[in-house]
Amino acid sequence: MQIRTSWTDWPPRAGLSREAQSQARMLLSVLTRLVLLVVVVWGTYSRGRFAGWSAVGVGAMVVAAALLATVFFRATLAQRWRSSAAAVVGLLLLASAADWGLHAYLLADVVWSALGVMALVRLPLAAGALTAGVSFVLYTAASWDSWLSIGTTVGGLSLLGYLLRLDTEARGTAHLLLQQERAARAAEAESAALAERARIAREIHDVLAHSLSAQLVHLEAARLMLDAGADREQVRERVVAARRMAQDGLAETRQALSALRGEFAPVGEFLAELTRREEAEFSVEGVVRPLPAETGLAVGRTAQEALTNARKHAPGARVRVRLSYPDGAVEREGTVELEVRNGRPPRGASPGPLADAGSGYGLLGMRERAELLGGELLAGPDEGGWRVLLRVPV
Repeated sequence: MQIRTSWTDWPPRAGLSREAQSQARMLLSVLTRLVLLVVVVWGTYSRGRFAGWSAVGVGAMVVAAALLATVFFRATLAQRWRSSAAAVVGLLLLASAADWGLHAYLLADVVWSALGVMALVRLPLAAGALTAGVSFVLYTAASWDSWLSIGTTVGGLSLLGYLLRLDTEARGTAHLLLQQERAARAAEAESAALAERARIAREIHDVLAHSLSAQLVHLEAARLMLDAGADREQVRERVVAARRMAQDGLAETRQALSALRGEFAPVGEFLAELTRREEAEFSVEGVVRPLPAETGLAVGRTAQEALTNARKHAPGARVRVRLSYPDGAVEREGTVELEVRNGRPPRGASPGPLADAGSGYGLLGMRERAELLGGELLAGPDEGGWRVLLRVPV
């Protein structure tokens, strides 16, 4: 964001508002105005120059100047030039001229000086410079001081007004930057919350998809056996297997919740147990090292999905699972690889109706999970079978 420097731009409204000012600064501003008012009243009446109606008239001019100054502050804060600020500036100049005509010289000098400084601070620079110029010209014309004294006073007031304007612009810019930072933090927090929701939804989907898909496989097999008049014990084995899958689904749900909490779960032990149940070969290569919760969960979910697909689409085929921690190639250091291969199914075996079980989004979900972790997933035919390779950074 750029600080406004155009001659026709208003100073940042945030720099003039109370929100951008500290309590100490606001207290100092109020005390300054009160002291200035007391000095003007005391300096005007202390010499006994005014009495009777003239004293009342001068008092009314003091009150009018204070009210006009308040209106000027509000009009410039609202950045209303033609409708309010210009009219107030004209009235203040007329009032100061009337003060001088009533011999209230101190009041007139204070009005000219304060108007010149505040115009430089609160008006567009072109309008502020013009207003300050008129005010200081009137002050110079009405003053009996030496030219050196007048020049010093006018120069000091002009410099003060410009420095206060720079301070106002800086405070306004800082306030706007603070608001933008707060908005960015709120957006970041909302984005993080949405990402966490998506993560939780993905974990729930993967757990339910795998568990229910496995149960569906066994239940569908039991139905086919019943239709074919199979032995009761064989059907019972399928039902028991479906029940075991339901129990495993509950265990996987607990594991997913542990990973969401950032707790560590040994990936090797999980894969060893998984391949044992699925009657697949399992091997580990490289130096075993702990994995982050997200990475370990991705490896486990990919293995589950790949083994489920192998069981559905290539029943009876040989399945090999390899967990590798590469440390040789430089471009592969700091990664973990999971490879799941299944060979050709036995001659005469066919996927049958079980291949249609599931949501059909397994491969897409595995690839999406890998990409979210900055890795990749490759899947495709391999020597008559199928190969899934997951590579993610550790």
